[in-house]
Amino acid sequence: MSDISFETAERHVLGLGCERGTPPAEVLALAVEALRAAGIDGADLVAIASIDSRRHEAAILAVASHFAVPAVFFDAPRLEQETRRLKNPSEIVFARVGCHGVAESAALAAVGADAELLLGKIKSVHATAAIARIGLQKA
Repeated sequence: MSDISFETAERHVLGLGCERGTPPAEVLALAVEALRAAGIDGADLVAIASIDSRRHEAAILAVASHFAVPAVFFDAPRLEQETRRLKNPSEIVFARVGCHGVAESAALAAVGADAELLLGKIKSVHATAAIARIGLQKA
């Protein structure tokens, strides 16, 4: 995991996947829809996560900038390690990028081993989004 500082009692990461060249407005609208569906506010996010092949994708970076959180990226083998925890694994995605899901896997990978999906994958025309969370134990 990247060096993300989590200061809230509950951590939320928005996982995103998109086709190359997807308009930032489409991905941002999907992100807002995902937050609404999960019942959380953008201020509750600590990161945006995706596959490393989207590291320079304008839409992913625009969403991270909009919510003023870091974007973190994982390679396909790391995302594939999350397959058993996915709500919506996809053979089509596996054939294209080498893992059974991007949005759900990236969100889970960013939050860690004790993460759970708060919101399974939702879709727009060219993108996917999911939200993972973990509650922190208070000392």
